[in-house]
Amino acid sequence: MRFALALVFFAAAAAQQPEARDIMRRSVDANDQNWKIARNYTFLERSEERQLDSAGRVKSKQVKTYDVTLLEGSPYRRLVERDDHPLASEEQQKEKEKLERSIAERSRETPAARERRIAEYEKRRERERELMREVADAFDFRVAASDHVDGREVWVIEATPRPGYQPRNWNMKFLPHVRGKLWIDKLSLQWAKLEAEVIDPVSWGLFLLRLERGARIGFEQTRVNDEVWLPKRVVVSASARIGFIKKLRIEQDVAYKNFRKFQADSRLVAAQPE
Repeated sequence: MRFALALVFFAAAAAQQPEARDIMRRSVDANDQNWKIARNYTFLERSEERQLDSAGRVKSKQVKTYDVTLLEGSPYRRLVERDDHPLASEEQQKEKEKLERSIAERSRETPAARERRIAEYEKRRERERELMREVADAFDFRVAASDHVDGREVWVIEATPRPGYQPRNWNMKFLPHVRGKLWIDKLSLQWAKLEAEVIDPVSWGLFLLRLERGARIGFEQTRVNDEVWLPKRVVVSASARIGFIKKLRIEQDVAYKNFRKFQADSRLVAAQPE
């Protein structure tokens, strides 16, 4: 009797557990809605790139911080710091002049030219959306657990390459060579966190770039103003070979902060992650 009750309980729990692929597909639609709000936010972007030697020691490091703002309908990136220090006065002046030229050029655009520029920006976004849709088809998914990220309840979903999957175009050819794990917010269906690993070497591009096994990427988002999810951090660690000779070991850490909502009257409203 107890065994039968346990089976009934297990079956009821399984019936209430959403199917992992359905969660993934609904998360793509949820991301579209999120993007419509996210595009109205500006932020600071700090990018640190390190090149390593064969022993894993840092050979060189470059750190740049950009103020990313919305300028006449599409983003504009202005360099504001180098190696975590304000720019020298001469470089500040150059960045100021570049911004002024861009403002002048965009304000003089014909409606057709402005539409083309914004369409190019939207095209990049559509490629990101296409990748998300492809991910939903390229992997087998399993709801591994429930967890919490930043105090929010999430599904932990494991993704492994789907046998027989054929990429729709060359941009997606790396997907069968990757496995990953996603933390998806149960309320908003946004990707709160992602970790992916290259499980066998993959090559693509005109320059014969070959990404070695073990390359990793991590991605985190944060909820801002209780209305939108915005990128918080992207971390990449990889060994790659260009052509048949040059081998690179790189690490990149990109962090986002100081989110501000861009209003129609050009005022910026400060926002803090929850």
